[in-house]
Amino acid sequence: MRDDIKGVAFDLDGTLYPNYRLNVKIFPFILKEWQLMSAFGKARIIIRKEQEKSLPQGDFYLHQAKITAGLLSNNKKQVDPEQLNEKIERLIYRGWEPLFKNIKLFKNVSETLLAFKNTGYKMGLLSDFPPEAKLENLGISGNWDAVLCSERSGALKPHPLSFLELAEKMSLPPEKIIYVGNSHSYDVIGAARAGMKTALIKSPITPGSGNKKPKPDFSFYNYRQLYDFMIQ
Repeated sequence: MRDDIKGVAFDLDGTLYPNYRLNVKIFPFILKEWQLMSAFGKARIIIRKEQEKSLPQGDFYLHQAKITAGLLSNNKKQVDPEQLNEKIERLIYRGWEPLFKNIKLFKNVSETLLAFKNTGYKMGLLSDFPPEAKLENLGISGNWDAVLCSERSGALKPHPLSFLELAEKMSLPPEKIIYVGNSHSYDVIGAARAGMKTALIKSPITPGSGNKKPKPDFSFYNYRQLYDFMIQ
C-alpha cells in the first residue's frame, strides 16, 4: 500500500467498462431520440461553460431541462421544461440503467477493486450520471465507502465541487486521494483542480492526454498495471 495515498476514487462510464459496450446498446435509442440527445449534449456543453464563471443556482436538473427545452423549441413548437425534465429522467437517467445488467467490465476490474478495499484503501466513486443502479447492475455495488453523482452537487465535471464533496465523504484530504478516470478534460482536470492525484486509463482510440496539462500522475492501459502501481 502506498504511503502517499489513502483513498482510490473512480469515474464510472468509460473507466470501469468500455464506452462502446454501452453505445452499442443505446444506439437504437439515439436514432429514435436524436433531437433530444443532440440538444441534451449541447445543453451540458453550455452548462460547463457557465460554471466556469459561476455555478447555476437552484435545481441542476431543471436548469439543464430549461436549456435543453430552449434548444428544442422553435416558432412552431415550445417545449415545456418541467415536462422535458421528467422525460429526461425517465428515458435517459432511469431508462438506460437496466442495460448495465449485461455490460462487461474491463478485465480485472472486480479483482482490483476488491484488492484495493482489502488492502485498506478507502474507496470512492464519482460519476456525472446517477451511479447507484448502474453499480448494482454491474455487480460492483459493495466496494465503496462513498458514491456520488456530480449533478446532485450542482456542477458537472471538471468543476471541483463534486470532487471536494467526494473527499469529504471519504473522510480524507484531497491530496491523499487518487482519482481514476478515462477523460483528461473532465476527470484529470477536475480532480487536479480539487487537489487530488490522478490516474488516466488509456485505449488505442483515446491514447491519453498527449501534451495536455496537467499531466496525470499515472497512466495505464489495463487494471493489472493500476494494481501494480497501487499495491507495491
